[in-house]
Amino acid sequence: MRYSGSVCKLCRREQTKLFLKGDKCHVKCVLDKRPTPPGMARPQRGKPSAYAIRLREKQKLRRLASIAEKPFKRLIEAASRSPEASGDHLLRALELRLDNVVRRMGLATSLKQARQLVRHGKVLVAGRSVSIPSYTVSPGKVVSLEPKSRENVGIKLSLETAKRLNQRPSFLEFNEAELSAKVVRLPERAEMSFPVNEQLIIEYYSK
Repeated sequence: MRYSGSVCKLCRREQTKLFLKGDKCHVKCVLDKRPTPPGMARPQRGKPSAYAIRLREKQKLRRLASIAEKPFKRLIEAASRSPEASGDHLLRALELRLDNVVRRMGLATSLKQARQLVRHGKVLVAGRSVSIPSYTVSPGKVVSLEPKSRENVGIKLSLETAKRLNQRPSFLEFNEAELSAKVVRLPERAEMSFPVNEQLIIEYYSK
């Protein structure tokens, strides 16, 4: 079941900014006023267990990627079968999801907004409409916006934010005139947008 409560509570629970509200999180964050986890008046004493550390890292990545447990576990299983390092495979799979590519292009400031654009058929891959947020964009594919959506106010504001933050990764070749981006190669670890310790997550599922 997808979480439908306050996303600010998720940031408090993980004790870090997850940027689930996009640009708003850069301006106003509940963590600045309420740094403790939900339901806890004071910081917890003592060191967390090894299991708790791995659990929290797993939950942090799930929430950053806005993925439910079952599909996330399927990604873990696919990563474990990969000949490359499982953690690298997992993060690369999340990075190349269509909704995340749309966000990193700057067409949306959050995964929620990007997913909405995809589901409403506003995003094209290689010239064809794709409405599946989990679709994997392979190197060489071009992701673009349907012509009718180029004047959308929300998209224009997102593009302004992207220009101001200047955080587009180099594995995306962005065409500002066409509002499109080509995935020129597989992303490297330093270019991925998920600040987690992936090894802890793989260890969590290996038990």
